[in-house]
Amino acid sequence: MDNIMKYIIKIWAIISFIVIIFTIAFIFIFIFFKGAHSINADFIFSNPSGIILGKEGGIFPAIVGSLYTTFISCIISSIFGISSAIYLVFYNKNKFINNIFDIIFQCIAGIPSIVLGLFGYSVLVLYMGFGKSILSMSITQSIMILPFISIRVKKALNEFDFNIVYSSYSLGISKSYTIRKIVLKEARAEIISIITLANSLAIGATAPLIFTGAVINSPVVSSIFKPSMVLPYHLYILLTQGISEKNAYATAFILLSIVLILNLISLFCKLINNKKYKTDSDNE
Repeated sequence: MDNIMKYIIKIWAIISFIVIIFTIAFIFIFIFFKGAHSINADFIFSNPSGIILGKEGGIFPAIVGSLYTTFISCIISSIFGISSAIYLVFYNKNKFINNIFDIIFQCIAGIPSIVLGLFGYSVLVLYMGFGKSILSMSITQSIMILPFISIRVKKALNEFDFNIVYSSYSLGISKSYTIRKIVLKEARAEIISIITLANSLAIGATAPLIFTGAVINSPVVSSIFKPSMVLPYHLYILLTQGISEKNAYATAFILLSIVLILNLISLFCKLINNKKYKTDSDNE
C-alpha cells in the first residue's frame, strides 16, 4: 500500500510539474506573439510618444522607474525584515513576543494591495508631505514585501546549524560578531535569493503605486522625490484606455521577462547555497 501511494504521489508531482511548465510557457509565448511586432530596441530604449501618449514610442522611463522603485523598496524592507528575523531567532526568548510578530506579519501580508496604496497616499503623500514620488511608492511597496522577506529569512536562520553558533559562543566570541561573520556570511546566498524573489513580487504590483507616485508620462527619473512611470501602471493605462493593445502586450512581455530574470537569479543563488551545504556535509 505504501509503495502504491509513493507511485501515486510521484506521478501526481510529475503531472503538476508538467502542467505548471506548460502554463508558464503558454503565457510567455502567447504574450510574445501578441506584442512581437512592437518589441525592438527602439521600444525598450525610447520614451512614449504619439498623439495619444503611449500609442507610439517606447517604455524606457517605465522600465527605469520600476527598477528604481523596486530596488529602494527592497533595501528598506530588507533592513527591517532581516533585523526582525535576527532578533526573533537569536535575541528573543519569549514565545509570546515571537507569536505577536508572526501575527503582525501575517496581518500585513493579508492586507489588500489597494488598501496599502490608500494608506501610502494618506500617510506618505498627504500627511508626511512626500508628495507623489518614488519615495512614497518605495515605502508603500516595502510594507507589502516586508512579511515576505522577514518570514523567509527567519526560516533560513532557524535552519542554520546552531552547533556552530554555540561553539563560537564557547570560544568567547560575542553574539553580534558570530551573527555578522558566521551566520549571515553562511546564509547570504539564501538571503540574496529571498530578496531577489521579493523584487520579482514587488515589480509587478500596481495598486500600491497608483495613488503614491505612478504617472502616465514622465522623463527618466532623476530624484526620489519626483513621480515616475512604472511598468504595471503603464500596462494598465494602455489596456484600460484602449490606447494600444500591441504595445500593452509588448510591455507585459518586458515585465514578465524582468520577473523571469529575477527568479532565475534567485534560483541560481539557491543552487549555490544548496551546493555549499552539500559540500560541507560531504566534507564532514
